[in-house]
Parts: sequence; structure tokens; C-alpha cells
Amino acid sequence: MSGNTFGTLFAVTNFGESHGPAIGCVIDGCPPGMDLSEADIQPDLDRRRPGTSRHVTQRQEEDKVEILSGVYEGQTTGTPICLLIRNTDQRSKDYGEIARTFRPGHADYTYLQKYGLRDPRGGGRSSARLTAPMVAAGAVARKWLARQHGILFRGCMQQLGEIEIPFESWDHVANNPFFAPVADVSRLEAYMDALRKSGDSCGARIRVTASNMPTGLGVPLFDKLDADIAWAMMGINAVKGVEIGAGFASVAQRGTTHGDSLTPQGFSTNNAGGVLGGISTGQDLEVSIAVKPTSSIISPRDTIDLQGQPTQVVTKGRHDPCVGIRATPIAEAMLALVVMDHVLRQRAQNADVQPPLPAIAASFL
Repeated sequence: MSGNTFGTLFAVTNFGESHGPAIGCVIDGCPPGMDLSEADIQPDLDRRRPGTSRHVTQRQEEDKVEILSGVYEGQTTGTPICLLIRNTDQRSKDYGEIARTFRPGHADYTYLQKYGLRDPRGGGRSSARLTAPMVAAGAVARKWLARQHGILFRGCMQQLGEIEIPFESWDHVANNPFFAPVADVSRLEAYMDALRKSGDSCGARIRVTASNMPTGLGVPLFDKLDADIAWAMMGINAVKGVEIGAGFASVAQRGTTHGDSLTPQGFSTNNAGGVLGGISTGQDLEVSIAVKPTSSIISPRDTIDLQGQPTQVVTKGRHDPCVGIRATPIAEAMLALVVMDHVLRQRAQNADVQPPLPAIAASFL
């Protein structure tokens, strides 16, 4: 099945199935000479892994990463890095009844139509479990980018279902299971408890940023930095919308407001989200994604069986009532992979280019 490799110079090939023996990825193009161990990768996987609170799936996977190749005596060698994550808590029997029906909102129907067969166990390749290898690869990219350029990636939840979440401080994000930038998450907890009891699910809006960005990343026309960001974010399971900067709010803005004025001290605003003409301005990258409600719910829904006859389906098993709760580290990782690839491409093509103007990327947002 094609379509499993992401990136050009920093290329990540994702492999495995939700209920197979293991999942993982192969990173091709990581520069040599960087210190790297499992301890550099594991913290990001721990942030994404299931079973960390009552508000997410109770599948108990440690998501322990193993480095199988590409590292010698603690340093990257420049050869392919293979990262392996073993599956240890599969319950394939939970999916026995849905093997002959199609779950609304899932890829069951489209996979069967495309390939003539499908793996019903947890969705197989369409499972959100396959985001774990991308988080692992993103951790490698984040370490190199931080060391070489000081680039910092952060994310948070902006909205849970109908509840909009105000931004208070990045300091709060690590202190609650929602990655919410607020001190008090009691309203979010009560909302999720009621949602789970009702047998329903909800979506979420996630914000992700990259700070200390270099200028000049991105290639017109079709390898624009923001185009690749949108492509990466849409590759995350359940993502149905992507915004760069002001996004859809720009529809209601006037040109006198939306255009980010330049001053000797920097840009006055960042409606562009850190990208102009597909090329980075040096301002923070500002990205938001919309995550749809979880399709796997216990409420009965109308569907058809393999003979095309009407029936109902109930999805049993352990599922997130809101997959967006664990989406923040995934979005951070995908943004890091895009930036990493473009940094290497910029270095390959324009390493000797001297910008005629000093960087004026400061934003007063």
C-alpha cells in the first residue's frame, strides 16, 4: 500500500497495524553526529500514549520505543533510523462483530472498496495508533532543530466540543490531561464525564506553534511551507480542517487589518501565521486543526452489512470519547517533521545565500 512515507530529505516511512505485533517507522535522512537515545524520544510518546486518564481510551500500551538501527555509540550515523513500538494490549475480539458491517465515520467502507479486503481489528492501518511512530520521528526532528536552530514547538487545546478554552499560559498545558492552557479544567472534566456516560463523542480544536523560526523556508509554488503544513496536518487521523494564522477569520477581515505591517522592529501582527508566499517570515508558525468527533461510540447507528442490507452497529471496545484530547503532541510532531524537512532543503539549495536584510520577525501579538 503506497502513501506511507512523509517528507523529502527527512523522510519517515510508517509501518504496522493497530493490532499487529508492532508499529514503527524508518527515518531516512537524519544528519549524522547527533546524540540520540530512547530517552530522547520516550517523553513525547508518553504524552500521546493511551490510558493516561479516565478521559481517553483505557487501552494500556506502554509505547516503549526501541532504536533498531541508525545509531552507533549513542550518535546518529546518517543511515536509516528504525524505531519500533511493540503492541502489547490488543483485544481483537472486540472487533469480531463489526467485521461484517461498516462503522459510520470510519474507513471500513472505503478500505474495502479500494483494496477488496480490510483488517477490522482496530481499523488496521486507519487506526490513530499509527500516529505513535510519527510522534517518535517528530521527537528526533525536534531535538535536531532545537540544537541547531533553537526552534521550540508547543501545542494546546483551544476548544473541546462546544467549550472554548481561553489561553492563560503555556505553563498549564503539562499539568492536565487535556493539554489545556488554563489552570482550572474542572468544567472540561465534567463535560467529558457526561459525554462518556451518554455514549457519545465530541471533537476538538488544537493550536500548535513553532517559535524561533528561521526565515526563508518553503518553496513556491507547490512546496510552500504552509501547503506542506496543511498536508501534514490533514494526514493526522480525524483531522477535518486546518488553519494557518488567521485562517477562516480572514474572511471577515479587511485588507487594512489582515496585512501584517512591517516596522524596523518587526511585524506588527501575525495574521499570516509566519508564512508569506509559502516562505517563512521568521515569525512564529501559528497552526490550528479541527478534530472530528470519535467515530467509535457505543450508541447504535444505522449502517449496512457486506451484502448491502440495512442493519445497526455498536462499536464495542476501548475508545477515546474525544480523540482530540491526545492530538496535541501529534500535531506538534507533524509540524516538527515539516520544519525539519524544509530546513534541510533550504540548507541543500541556499546554504550560501546571505539575506540582504536583517531578520525583523518580532511579533507584537
